[in-house]
Amino acid sequence: MTDVVMPQMGESIVEGTLTKWLKKAGERVERDEPLFEISTDKVDTEIPSPAAGTLAEVLVEEGKTVGINTVVARISEDGGAVAAKPAAPAEKAAEVPAPVAAAPVAAPAAVPAPAPVQPQAPPAEEPAAEASGPLSPLVRKMARENDIDLSRVKGTGAGGRITKQDVEAYLAQGAPAAPVAAPSVASRPAAAAPPAFSPGAKTRIEPLSTMRMKIAEHMLLSKRTSAHVTTIHRVDMTKVAKMRERFKSQFQANHGFSLTYLPFVTAAAAVALRQFPLLNASLDGNNIVYHNEINIGIAVALENGLIVPVIRGADEKNVLGLQRAIVDLATRARSRQLKPDEVLGGTFSITNFGSFGSLVGTPIINQPQVAILGVGTVDKTPVVIDDAIAIRSICLLSLSFDHRLIDGALADQFMTKVKQVLEGWAEEVL
Repeated sequence: MTDVVMPQMGESIVEGTLTKWLKKAGERVERDEPLFEISTDKVDTEIPSPAAGTLAEVLVEEGKTVGINTVVARISEDGGAVAAKPAAPAEKAAEVPAPVAAAPVAAPAAVPAPAPVQPQAPPAEEPAAEASGPLSPLVRKMARENDIDLSRVKGTGAGGRITKQDVEAYLAQGAPAAPVAAPSVASRPAAAAPPAFSPGAKTRIEPLSTMRMKIAEHMLLSKRTSAHVTTIHRVDMTKVAKMRERFKSQFQANHGFSLTYLPFVTAAAAVALRQFPLLNASLDGNNIVYHNEINIGIAVALENGLIVPVIRGADEKNVLGLQRAIVDLATRARSRQLKPDEVLGGTFSITNFGSFGSLVGTPIINQPQVAILGVGTVDKTPVVIDDAIAIRSICLLSLSFDHRLIDGALADQFMTKVKQVLEGWAEEVL
């Protein structure tokens, strides 16, 4: 019997929502065949079967949110007839955890009373903290940074585990009136009562997708975690533009995909990250975590959100290798074929809003990273060179960085290096 578990789809992801089963109990499934679909703030994707056999038990129903590494199903490798028998006991086994999850919820029934943060509240809630199980690094980090006593936080995750949503809800309850609206997607001043919307001729109401809700939570968490600052540099991409124009037809014919500006920017960023490793690091409390590998995440726009698959060892690839990786990851992201480990381990991110015509933006840092590079569109622009007006291919690059770790001078040195590499580009691409 093989256990099928909820995979981890990002460093800060501690749970996922099982949105759809692609196989029913008793049906045959092949190894690596899509088995179920999940949704997190990182990705909406299909999860392949870890083994060939018969889907003997389905332990988590559609629409349920469970922690990573939770067993969601079991596959019998002996065949359907043998696998059918264990399914019944499994139903009972699956029922056992239900009271466990219910117990912690019942215990904090006194939560409304401690809401004003009474001194006697902590003892009443300590059993809930003990039942919360192991804490994720993200929850610990949020507790450290906000000076939270986790014994006061009611856990609503699997088995009463404390999740990041529980911490956010606790912060909202304990904060002054103004920040109460912070956890909502569209924050409003506390003094202003939100309008009561109802379906009608002038409105249409539909719930946010699971992925959209998770993205909203992740973005708010990042803004609360990092001291965001953005610096913007103008880059003359004329040499890159000429190189691209010279080779793009041959590139398309030889490799079956077009040559864009993004692999050039990615290559330049990798060079700068090697020279300025602090922008490739992470913060863990009062410690700096230096990453020895340069793994660059590339933001990919999806129909209902976005995802950041990772190019591992980006500094070891040339323009062809980077373009191939970008096309491959983007194509599989949009067809929901990414593997769990392909959105893990990023140390720096790039978002190319210029592909949609945007000149400049101020992107939000992808936690637990400390910087993200935004790429604007490349436009032919009149500029002054040696007191003469010339037409050049200009791009605005914006770097959002965490000012807790990175100062403006270092951020600008990093951007100057990126600029130097791109403006002096001479490397052939074929």
